[in-house]
Amino acid sequence: MTRLCFPFGIANFRAIHDDGALYIDRTDRIATMEAIGRQLLLLRPRRFGKSLWLSTLAHYYDLRRAEEFEELFGHLAIGRAPTARRNRYFIMQWNFSTVDPMGDAEAIRGALYRHINGRIATLVSRYGDHLPQPVEIQDDALVSFQSLLAAVGQSPHPLYLLIDEYDNFANEVLVSRDRGEERYNALVGGEGAIKTVFKAVKEAAEGGVLERVFITGVSPVVMADITSGYNVVEDISLRPELADLCGFHEAEVASVLEQIIAHCRLPAGQAEEALAMMRTFYNGYNFSLEPEGGRIYNPTLALYFFKHLAEQCKYPRRMLDNNLAMDRNRIDYIAQLPQGAALVRTALDSASPITIEDLEYRFGVERMLRAPQTEPFLASLLYFFGVLTYGARDPLGQLQLVIPNLVVRKLYVERIQESLLPGFDLDRERRAVCKGLYAKGAIGPVCTFIEQRFLPVFDNRDLRWSNELVVKTAFLVTLFNDLGYIMDSETAVGRGYCDLSMIVRPDARHYAFLDHVIEFKHLTLADLPGLDSEALAKMPIEALRARPEVAGQLAAANAQLAIYRERLQAIYGAALRLHTHAVVCIGLLRLVWASAATNARRISTSASAPASAGISRSCSG
Repeated sequence: MTRLCFPFGIANFRAIHDDGALYIDRTDRIATMEAIGRQLLLLRPRRFGKSLWLSTLAHYYDLRRAEEFEELFGHLAIGRAPTARRNRYFIMQWNFSTVDPMGDAEAIRGALYRHINGRIATLVSRYGDHLPQPVEIQDDALVSFQSLLAAVGQSPHPLYLLIDEYDNFANEVLVSRDRGEERYNALVGGEGAIKTVFKAVKEAAEGGVLERVFITGVSPVVMADITSGYNVVEDISLRPELADLCGFHEAEVASVLEQIIAHCRLPAGQAEEALAMMRTFYNGYNFSLEPEGGRIYNPTLALYFFKHLAEQCKYPRRMLDNNLAMDRNRIDYIAQLPQGAALVRTALDSASPITIEDLEYRFGVERMLRAPQTEPFLASLLYFFGVLTYGARDPLGQLQLVIPNLVVRKLYVERIQESLLPGFDLDRERRAVCKGLYAKGAIGPVCTFIEQRFLPVFDNRDLRWSNELVVKTAFLVTLFNDLGYIMDSETAVGRGYCDLSMIVRPDARHYAFLDHVIEFKHLTLADLPGLDSEALAKMPIEALRARPEVAGQLAAANAQLAIYRERLQAIYGAALRLHTHAVVCIGLLRLVWASAATNARRISTSASAPASAGISRSCSG
């Protein structure tokens, strides 16, 4: 990258090349994929670089681009060791995300057929002089497809079919509240449009004219329902050697940040600060379910951060690009399934990862909508949607799934906020007590709000086994603010783990935000002899605080907080303005608190450099 140009929102390989924009080279995996098989399926979450990879393949294999090969690929890994199949194929690309999912099954069939016919027409226009006979385009796109195959079969070049977002419009239909199930069944069942299209693809591949197929999507839901029509595809989604196919390694992110910091004439040390920000908000995805797959950064969000930092010389205030915020819909969908809401809440507990034997792949619509939902089933769906990822394996080799990073955690928090604290008045009250904590360290009103407004609406039947999870979730959801804080639960501090930390973002330290660490302790009603629930509800807070059982728990929490305070002070130095809070929860009925402040001078981060230091340049300029 010779200049600061970032292809945010651009998925065209040629455009990125012509603009001189950042391109993270994964072309060495082309040879690997050729060796794996001829019909491949790659599943990745939305906006994870799948379309750019398809564009890369299209340019590499396109027989029309043979003379451009050295220009396009000579500087990349595949250019130094090309395969024999380069520039050998007719390329046809289908993109099902452009198919209109509205209307009944026949309307969607018509939209799908028009899309396929349009792509056949594009191919004929591009390769007409290579086709020995004409292609007849009929209303029935499968008839048109057969005509195309007949023409291609008379030429020396085979066909390569690239299908992007194969499940997009079908999934949109499935989650629709307007006859979604009925329309979905009509599309994938029997002789439904999607199933018949993939049967035609399978038949063409068996005939040899369609030599290779590469398919991308988000989940195996649709593939599970069309298996009998297309049972020849090989899923490469979990192969360790391809785990980073769409995504950035930390070393690659660090290298780009160093260039941006230099161009912005900011202190060199700020590159490490920016990397720490990106690591917290964007890193953490693992697509091999094994340690060797490594952790990678979401490429769309990384490019969003790079572009903003390069142009403004400060971090983006909103760390979540609006295009990724749409993934909230996926969490909402899971939460509406039986037991789904409980799983969404459980996912927020960093101390206890969701643990399942293995990923589920049997996602047929019948099972999704009618069969009893198990935790592995729901957790697997969240994995494919990109809002859970591999964390580790437990001593029995079972799979532990965790929220990958802070931007995804925000999606969970927002969903729970809206479901448990609905309405204008409750949200206004919540924001008011939060401001008191953020700027003044006043945790009492927060505890009162959670005690009176939040805890009563939790479904204790779902969470009866974990008072600690209920309380931590309540505080995290109430206080969450990623504009001012880097927030985490079970934060590693030295060899300990503080229950909830709220460390001010580097670019927000010139505001009035204070740093906070909260430590929780728990007592049951039975731990306080002589009290029943009615007496507990009426007891003044000072009287509760004076009870030896409560005082002992507060003292224990404060002892832990003293250790965390010392360690955090060593990490952040004079920038830290830390308030620590011990909170004891009694039977999910009352909260008792004690707070302490550590005074430190406030300093302004260099990330708030004046805008005049920014670099404003277009990719093609």
